[in-house]
Amino acid sequence: QLQASGGGLVQAGDSLRLSCAASGRIWYMGWFRQAPGKEREFVSWSTGSTYYYANSVKGRFTISRDTAKNMVYLQMNSLKVEDSAVYFCAAATAATTNPDRIDYWGQGTLVTVSS
Repeated sequence: QLQASGGGLVQAGDSLRLSCAASGRIWYMGWFRQAPGKEREFVSWSTGSTYYYANSVKGRFTISRDTAKNMVYLQMNSLKVEDSAVYFCAAATAATTNPDRIDYWGQGTLVTVSS
């Protein structure tokens, strides 16, 4: 089970930190997002030693993992209006950018960035 939190309403240029707590054994964790009317898309992924980012967030977002606490975080800086979406914590037994290959999804947390 995954529990995400930390979303909210911010202005462009602001920062937010998303958190996700996992229960049970999780191999890889990451984040996807889905804006209204759009497909769910990959944001960032952590294997514990390697980190992946979508081009649209590279340099602005940072993923981190606390394996002892089974937590994953997404620090989002310099937020843009186009970052507005529901952000989903995800877990899988293999690193993937394909949402169809995710084993577990969190409930989502809404991030709204105003101009």
